[in-house]
Amino acid sequence: MAASYLRICCTLSFGIIFFSIYEKMLQATGKSIFSTIAQISGAVTNIILDPIMIYGLLGFPEMGVRGAAYATVVGQMVSLVVAMIFHIIFNKEISNQAVYLKPSAKIISGIYSIGLPAIIAQALMSFMTYGLNIILGKVDTNAVTAYGLYYKIQQFILFAAFGLRDAITPIVSYNYGMKSRQRVKKGMKYGISYTLMIMFAGFVILELIAAPFTSAFGLSDETEKLCISAIRIISVSFMFAGLNIAFQGIYQALQSGVESLILSLCRQLIFVIPVAYGLALFVISSASQNASLIFITFPIAEIVTAVLGILFMKKIYKKKVRVLAA
Repeated sequence: MAASYLRICCTLSFGIIFFSIYEKMLQATGKSIFSTIAQISGAVTNIILDPIMIYGLLGFPEMGVRGAAYATVVGQMVSLVVAMIFHIIFNKEISNQAVYLKPSAKIISGIYSIGLPAIIAQALMSFMTYGLNIILGKVDTNAVTAYGLYYKIQQFILFAAFGLRDAITPIVSYNYGMKSRQRVKKGMKYGISYTLMIMFAGFVILELIAAPFTSAFGLSDETEKLCISAIRIISVSFMFAGLNIAFQGIYQALQSGVESLILSLCRQLIFVIPVAYGLALFVISSASQNASLIFITFPIAEIVTAVLGILFMKKIYKKKVRVLAA
């Protein structure tokens, strides 16, 4: 089933790829509302088609997990078409002449110098999840289920931080291009502050709803306890994760992609997999078999990365911001 789902989603992924291009062009001209509408239209299409194509409703054949995959790619194509229409109609600031499709090594290298850290960060998230599932599976299969459920919950909080990061980057970048130290400082200050506020709110909410929310899924007692532990332990790292995510946006804006990449590697690989593996060995060798101990990996990784991020920030500020005109 996994192979069928992946085969369909990967080979028909052009919808999400080209949608992301139109999405960013709409955002670049200040028309984020249209990119949001396009994204929602695809998501709603996906939600409507899921039961129809999975269970074979309204004359469709019953396709099971393949139906879920087809519903996903159809939703992505809907988002693409809607975003493309909005771009053509409303993005008058951008010329769509064929001459601009000619590749430029200078422009492509500039894009990748800023975008590569984000690309790797997205890939690292998948590698981290895969590696953690292997480690948790060696300790307790219930821990895999608990972490999988928590991972979906935390996305609501982290995506808010990612959205602010994507807002911080252009704002700080524009003002850095203007060589306005005061406005760069304000962009950094408010970007970090707002991100920390959202992450603190997410921490409080998850700590309060951990038990009642988890009980709604009808999990076994052991899995439910592990899921509650995962929520309460990992959410402690939110404030530090928010700081690291904001730093990544600022680094990219100040043309410090290497530092952003290092932070991604640290918080999603270097300080995660080895620590989790070490804790797993400790849990296996101990009599308690307390798999929830492995979840401490996340606060440790985010805290250590935040310290490194602060050191990078001081260096970058001194080198690139302090020298700007007031």
